[in-house]
Parts: sequence; C-alpha cells; structure tokens
Amino acid sequence: MAKEMKELQLHNTKTKQKEVFKPIVEGKVGMYICGVTAYDLSHIGHARAYTAFDVLYRYLKHIGYEVTYVRNFTDVDDKIIRRANELGEDPVALSARFCEEFLADMADLQCLVPTHQPRVSEHMDQIKDQIAQIISNGCAYVVEGDVYFSVDNFPLYGCLSGRKPEDNLAGKRVAVDDRKRNPADFALWKAAKPGEPKWDSPWGPGRPGWHIECSAMSAHYLTHSFDIHGGGSDLLFPHHENEVAQSCAACPQSNVKYWVHNGFVTVADTKMSKSLRNHLTIREVTEKYHPLALRHFLMGTHYRSPINFTFSESDISSEAVFYIYQTLQDCENARSALEEEAEKDGKISSAAQESITKLREEFEAKLSDDLHTPTILNSSLQEALKFMNSYITTLKKKQPRKQQLSIVRSLSELEKQVKQVLDVLGLLSKSSYTEVLRQLKEKALRRAKLSEDDIVHFIEERMVARNNKEFSKSDQIRSDLAAKGIALMDVGKETIWRPCVPAQKDKPAEKPVQPAPAAATTEKEL
Repeated sequence: MAKEMKELQLHNTKTKQKEVFKPIVEGKVGMYICGVTAYDLSHIGHARAYTAFDVLYRYLKHIGYEVTYVRNFTDVDDKIIRRANELGEDPVALSARFCEEFLADMADLQCLVPTHQPRVSEHMDQIKDQIAQIISNGCAYVVEGDVYFSVDNFPLYGCLSGRKPEDNLAGKRVAVDDRKRNPADFALWKAAKPGEPKWDSPWGPGRPGWHIECSAMSAHYLTHSFDIHGGGSDLLFPHHENEVAQSCAACPQSNVKYWVHNGFVTVADTKMSKSLRNHLTIREVTEKYHPLALRHFLMGTHYRSPINFTFSESDISSEAVFYIYQTLQDCENARSALEEEAEKDGKISSAAQESITKLREEFEAKLSDDLHTPTILNSSLQEALKFMNSYITTLKKKQPRKQQLSIVRSLSELEKQVKQVLDVLGLLSKSSYTEVLRQLKEKALRRAKLSEDDIVHFIEERMVARNNKEFSKSDQIRSDLAAKGIALMDVGKETIWRPCVPAQKDKPAEKPVQPAPAAATTEKEL
C-alpha cells in the first residue's frame, strides 16, 4: 500500500484537467509508455519523453507504489523496412541493433529499466488474437489480406482527443486505399509485399499495422484496464485515439484511467521532426555535454510544456550539475575527518533541520503537483545547496569542538536529503562525486577544443604575466578562457579551473531546419 503522502495529481488528457491519482488496485500501478520505432539513433525528443516518464516511475516507487512499467519497442514498421532496404540489412536485425543503441542512451540518461520491454516481433500471437476479436465484434473488415478498423462502426471514435475521423487525413497519417469503406479507416493487418518480413495469419501472410501493437501488448502485460498510458503529445491523435478504439472494440470493458502526454521539443524554435531533418540525436548532445546535464535541461521545463533546445541552455544545465556535485564533494571532504565522532555526539542544528524539512516538503509537494520538477531544480534544491556551502565555509574557520561536530552532523543529514531528491529525479550518479566532476570537466574541454595540457600552459602563461605585472595580458588570458567556458580561479597561491557558462557566447549554432523532401510524410516522433 502507498504510504501517507500528499495527494499525487496528474494531468489527465482524457478529462483535460489535473486529477487526484487513484489506481485501480490500491498500492499498485500499471503504466504503459509508447516506445521508439527502432530504425535510427534516438533523438532528444525521445530523451524528453522517457526522462519525464522515468521521473514519474521513480516518484511512484518513492511514495510506496508497486509499479509495473511497460515500454515497448516497435521493431516491425514501414520506416524500418525502408531503412533496412537502403542499408541492405535484414529489417529485424537492423531494428534489434537500434534497440540496443536506444537502451545504451537510456542508461546514459539514468532512466531506470522498465519492468517489461516487449517487441512487436515477439508478440504476433497476441496481436492476431486481438485483431480477430475486433473482427468478431463487428469493428473491422478484411480486404484481400488486409484488415482495416471501421471507424463508422465505433461511435466513440474521437473520445480521447476530441477530434473527428475526417481530421485523420488520408495520405498523411493514414494510407490512401480505395478499398476502404471510410478514408479514415486504418490498418490492423497489412498483407505481405515482396521482400518484406511476414507472419502467417488467418487473413494471409503479412504484418501488423502500427497502432494495434500497443493495444495488444498493453493488454497482455497489464490487462485491458490499467492506470497510466503515456507518450508524446504528437501521439494523442491518431495513435492513442486508435488505441482507445481498438482496445474498446476488442474488449468493451477496456479502460485506461489516466492518459499523460509530454510536450514537444523544438530546435531553433522549430518542432522537431525527422521529415524536417532538424532532429538532434541524444549522442550528438552527449558527445559535448554530460548526460546528467541533458537530463537536468529536460527537467528544467515542466514535462507538459514545449521545450526549446539550445546549446546555451545546455551550458547553464552543465554548470548547475557541476555546482551540485562540487557541493557534494566539498561536503564529503569537509565532514570526513569528524564524521564518526559527529554521528555519535553531534547534534543537528535547528537551522539545518529546518533546511532539511523544507527541502523534503517542497520536493514532495512539487512532484505531487503533476511532477513540477523546475521549481525543485531552480529553487528548493538550490537553497539547500547554498545552505550546505555556508556550513562548509563555517567549518573551515576555527570553531569549538561541539560546534564542529554539530556542523558535520548537520552536513551529513543535509547531504542524505539532497541525495534522496537527486535520486528520485534521476540525477544521482552511481559514480563517485570526483568521477562525475572529472567527466564534466572533460566535456567542457571538448566543447572548448582544449586539452588539460593547454589549460596548464595558459595558467603558467598567466602566472608569468602577473609576476611581470602585465595585468592586461593576464586578464586577457582569463577572459579568453571564460569565453570558451573555462573559469580560472585563484585559491591562495594556486590557480585551478572549472567549467562555466561561456562569458560571451554568440547565439548557438543549432542544426538548421532543412525543407522536407517533396514525397515526405509526417512521421511518428516517438
């Protein structure tokens, strides 16, 4: 059973309002999230969706729910076949390869592994059984080996999105076919074509349409009634609308209580789309920025709102993550000598206890309010880190033993609470603080196109200039490095460096939006 907590509210696309979350079975949650069509490296639109639902998954577990999380792979699809033909590969093998690449990206972003990750190619029996049931219930028909869903025979079509069947434009999201009874009818099963992967069925050899896979696999793992179904906003219509129609046509008692959708990702203020060729892959970003910086950036905007990716914003997130881990490292160093004694005799100060309580309460209040991560990252967490740094500074000064032990004990408890918040947000690395800081510095050097030896050279050159009283030269060296995202800091007689937001950064050169080829059609983002 879920422990006592503030009510979790989620925005339900079906009712278009926030609702108190009450699962079908007390203490348990069934959650299905539409996965990728695996034919290429995943882009930051995917990162946005799966980071958002990873936070939901983590928070549900944090507050005591037993969660069954299902995220599928589409490994049988027109786009996969086209890409395989271009590369001269077997479609199933190509898709399997990109499934593994996707999993590597998700591991980098610290997304927890779902309970089940079904693939279409492994669930043909469930898909065919559901299609047969839809036909039996009078909501689908067979034409020359193809099976189409009849929207005219399902009066509730449009109940999720509020859109009408005629909005499902033929030739865009729905293939043009004169054999259809209604242009908005969509394929449940596609008759085999030469050179394509195929499976036997009662209607002849072929493969499933796009929409039916999620209805069949969600029912298989979660039954026809479960709690949360999620995905990107672009999936609301027609994909999720068609899922509702299929699932209810197969089983009238079918019910998803909460439909949850994340907002679009834009690049240079233009919606990401493969057809526009303006999508940035996760790898293209994480080559330059630590994956935690990308995750931080994605959580810096509420999951339902659009988010515009820029490299300058990524610089800000990278610096924020560095600040988090530098604070944690400084805290660990400051308390290490007295920790054992402080655990026994140290008393948490009232001010520290107030900071701990405030962070915990604000954290749960904001996440319970439809996963409001930006406030946590930009306010609650920052206040706690600032408090920790003030105590670290105080500890460096001469203090009575009793006061020292109190500060160390307070820092230790503060660190525990900060780590718990970071863990639920997916920002707590399994690596040591030192290793994360090293990785962040390595990425900063890569962005600056410099090496560690280069930095040492500039520090030495600056030191010589200062000794020669050539202060304009030493200032210029420091300024030039700051413009590249490298901050020099004088600590006593030593000069150290850390990553920073470039001091004078031109508008980031995002990937240009290219016109779509004339024959391109709108493609599924997630």
